[in-house]
Amino acid sequence: MPARLRALFRFQESGLLLVILALGVLLTAFAGNVRTPVFERAADGSRIRVFTTNAAGERVPLTAEKNKFLNAQNLAQLAKDTSFIAVMAVGMAVVIISGGIDLTVGSIYALASVIGALVLHRYGPEGTGTDPASSQTLGILLGAGACIGVAALCGLATGGLIVALRVHPFIITLGGMAILRGIAFVITKGQSVGSFPSGFRDFVRFEIGDGLSFVPLATMIVVLLVGWIFLSRLAAGRRVYAIGGNELAARFSGIRVDRVKLGVYLISGLSAGVAALLSLGYYGAATSGDGQGYELNVIAAAVVGGASLTGGRGSALGVVLGALIIQMISSGIVILGIDQNYSQIIIGSVVIAAVVLDNLNTWLARRRLTAKAH
Repeated sequence: MPARLRALFRFQESGLLLVILALGVLLTAFAGNVRTPVFERAADGSRIRVFTTNAAGERVPLTAEKNKFLNAQNLAQLAKDTSFIAVMAVGMAVVIISGGIDLTVGSIYALASVIGALVLHRYGPEGTGTDPASSQTLGILLGAGACIGVAALCGLATGGLIVALRVHPFIITLGGMAILRGIAFVITKGQSVGSFPSGFRDFVRFEIGDGLSFVPLATMIVVLLVGWIFLSRLAAGRRVYAIGGNELAARFSGIRVDRVKLGVYLISGLSAGVAALLSLGYYGAATSGDGQGYELNVIAAAVVGGASLTGGRGSALGVVLGALIIQMISSGIVILGIDQNYSQIIIGSVVIAAVVLDNLNTWLARRRLTAKAH
């Protein structure tokens, strides 16, 4: 086998890329075609429908036949949906690599979006006072700060409880998941909060090409790069791997384990806050039910992307690819006309399969080491 080909197969994420390619081929082959409306760009950048005249002289919308999966609109939607999960999955990966778990990400997402929405709602779509433009800018900055700040505080509180009480992260984050979502419900009384400054929504919903949401995609790429640099190029990232690989050895080597644990849950909270902020801008509203079930999708993305639940292994690029796989599966269920009730069953099965494969790889690696030792 040529050296370049061997290097390709040693690449950690090559298997994930092959899975994505296989899923894309299968969905393209079995999705079938659909007629979709044709749009064009107006002078102001907005998308408008194109009309034509039929045989009877009537003005009707122009449509084109496209593959249900392999078309620009669907791929743009896939990229946008993946970005929300991928941003949180990078934060989750840092926690999992350290040997922990965080079930609060969906609830932090909900609470942060609700708090941010309340601040943004205060300034309304047109701003307030004698200078609406400045008011809108101030409202956007305060709303974004509130959203990110609340998420960071929630992550810090979760990490603090885990460190202080010496309780397994599963227990703390399970309780925190219920508490944080309950707080979000009490604050809003179950009502939706909307009417944000228009500039904020226009910025987040800015599109390029054929409906591709630029800001969520760019944010995902930035978070990916920051996560990659942190985990693979900084000493702080190496300490995370060390704790996940062997916490006791890391402690004896002089690593401040408690400080690192506090940091990884802070990072997880921040990533949930960034995703919540994107959601606020894109959807223009927030409720206490936002992010319901995101815990499973985010953990699934991290695990499928190669983050080992036993700790010590994983990468930022891997979890982003894992998020894409999870979203492709969810999108495929809709495209293929499968009952939506099977969605969580399929994703849960994928998580179990990924864990089994991870355990199998670990067992094979240990067996090879034992064989070499003898």
